[in-house]
Amino acid sequence: MNSILQHDLNDLENILEKAKQQGIDFLNDLENIPTSNKNSIIYTRELNELGLGSLSALKEFNERLAPLMVASPGPRYWGFVTGGSTPASIVGDWLATVYDQNTQAIKAQGGASALIEFETINLLLQLFQLPDSFLGGFVTGATMSNFTSLGVARQWFGKQFGKDFAKNGISEPINILTATPHSSSIKSLAMLGIGSNNYTTIKTIEGNREAMDISDLEKNIESLNGRPFILISSAGTVNTADFDDFKIISKLKGKYNFWWHIDAAFGGFAAVSDKFKHLVEGWEGADSITIDCHKWLNVPYESAFYLVKKEHTSLQIETFQNSNAPYLGNPLENFNYLNVLPENSRRLRALPVWFSLLAYGKEGFCDIVENSASMALHFANELIEDGNFELLAPIRLNNVCFTLKGDHNQEKVSQFLTMLNDSGKVFMTPTVYRNRKGIRASFVNWRTNETDIKVVIDEMKETLNAL
Repeated sequence: MNSILQHDLNDLENILEKAKQQGIDFLNDLENIPTSNKNSIIYTRELNELGLGSLSALKEFNERLAPLMVASPGPRYWGFVTGGSTPASIVGDWLATVYDQNTQAIKAQGGASALIEFETINLLLQLFQLPDSFLGGFVTGATMSNFTSLGVARQWFGKQFGKDFAKNGISEPINILTATPHSSSIKSLAMLGIGSNNYTTIKTIEGNREAMDISDLEKNIESLNGRPFILISSAGTVNTADFDDFKIISKLKGKYNFWWHIDAAFGGFAAVSDKFKHLVEGWEGADSITIDCHKWLNVPYESAFYLVKKEHTSLQIETFQNSNAPYLGNPLENFNYLNVLPENSRRLRALPVWFSLLAYGKEGFCDIVENSASMALHFANELIEDGNFELLAPIRLNNVCFTLKGDHNQEKVSQFLTMLNDSGKVFMTPTVYRNRKGIRASFVNWRTNETDIKVVIDEMKETLNAL
């Protein structure tokens, strides 16, 4: 064995202890670590010949690279839709690394860790009050979940014409209907060869809404003259957390021939709260659903899952199976995730979720969702009370979409947000809503409380004075 590797092996406990303590120090100081920075590095470092060993590498990391890290798991990181990491999820993530499984098979001499994934999906179905008619699996994020689901939808569409798109390529124009899709769905259409411009935009409901107008949806369906289509609907739009009407769409499934996909990356978590579960009523009728765990479930990044109805399993296998690997056996008889997902190599992403679900249960995640919604309302009320800001949309769940008050201040919005983020006290993302420049704050972190709101409001006031 290489001498440096041998030394690290002999010193493994000490090495991991130092890394653990560094992680604890970071997490315990999250409130004081900047949410944004301008640090940079010279990234032309030359690879050394012999190697430094783990502790020396850790020392250099702390000197050169650690200053790049921001408090994205912290209570005032409101950009994108970014959750933190609960203690239980960190345990699961660390152990997923230690055990280092390639999670594929549920029965195999080489490992059956996929059984853990099956159990975790079953627990998630219980959390979201969804039936066991869905087959689920873990992927890196909502983009890959949308990609997986829409990949099966593409195969379904071809079968309506007696064609196998997975084997022979797309030979029919695919009809996609959607109102306010997330960019990851559009990206998925590009990756699937359908085309990022190849969709029909359904009108949204009047009155500051992002949800699709069902009458316009039916009008567009009728214009297809009975041809099949794929419907991409939203459980929580990215700007205003608006929801399409799933109860009505469920009824349309009995009238028209279409694949129904729901992007519920964060909005699906409305199902865990009695206050909000009406927003997803009827979603069990979908053919596929995307849900992102590193948002509201508050587990480390690279954790999302897809749900596809079990009745479509053969289509899913046709889409993703490793057809040129005979040693894998019959995919219909020997379940293996590499035959139903894009990836052939997969870490045990289910484990952080498994730990989280067992540790905090239904009530724990209900509390996180309802606290986040409460913080969004509190922040919105503070903005209104301040008088220098205006809401661009009502608060429906956990997103606050706002701007500087008055059209004359539109040219200052970008500069204001840049200055605010540069303070390192908070991080929010820019947006454009109804042709106006805005700012979006998304509340999903389990740590966020009213003290954080006060810190941010005070910083916003100082930024406005400086501007």
